[in-house]
Amino acid sequence: MPDFKFKYGPWALVAGASEGLGAAYAEALAKRGLHLILIARRSEKLEFLSNKLRSNYPVEIKYQALDLADFEQTKQFVSHLDLNIGLLIYNAAYAPIGYFENIPDDNLEKIIDVNIKTPLLLTRLMVPKMIEKGSGGIVLMSSLAGTQGSPKIATYAASKAFNAILAEGLWHELKGKGIDVLATCAGAITTPGYKNAQNSKDAPGTLDPEKVVEATLKSLGKGPTTIPGFTNKMAHFFMGRLFPRKLAISIMDRNTKDLS
Repeated sequence: MPDFKFKYGPWALVAGASEGLGAAYAEALAKRGLHLILIARRSEKLEFLSNKLRSNYPVEIKYQALDLADFEQTKQFVSHLDLNIGLLIYNAAYAPIGYFENIPDDNLEKIIDVNIKTPLLLTRLMVPKMIEKGSGGIVLMSSLAGTQGSPKIATYAASKAFNAILAEGLWHELKGKGIDVLATCAGAITTPGYKNAQNSKDAPGTLDPEKVVEATLKSLGKGPTTIPGFTNKMAHFFMGRLFPRKLAISIMDRNTKDLS
């Protein structure tokens, strides 16, 4: 714990922190002694989480309601923070469900803004200061959906593939400068969003947010990607290494067809 705080502290920024996985990241980092900057759209949920964490851990918490589809707004807030931020967790994601021809243009643009543009440019904004102090960490949440075409969430899956490949390249570029970059390629997670979209039983390998967070934080500094959960690791191996690409896409279709 002290080593983690020394390497990635004293402040961590968690984007998409209001509930579910983001809230689990916030609590895990507070438990490790890091002060927190929490950003997401819903102010009331951020306030509730901040009060809970302050009452349980001796850390400082700052929060701001922001639309992460708006990078300029996000940049304006982050640029004016006079804080030593050693860790960025980008957890925010936008995932409209439906077949491509039925997704409105503005929803497609929002996928690009939330899932690609803002994590890319927010990472660019924070990397120079991390290089200057010679330490830091960046976690980009990707998905097993992004390892092959995923019908009914095709554009979301493509955006998650972007984050995984970005993290791999940055991991190699920045590891010699003391900065650890990691993409977490998670399977299904029991977040409120997943529960609302799932019309049938949980997919194989579904994990609680806390397990995904702990697997991610323990993997930080050990390589460019991590896949939480044994079942998910096996699924990735078979889907990516053994099965023909067409079969892998068909399997994903069976897993996503009941989402709504």
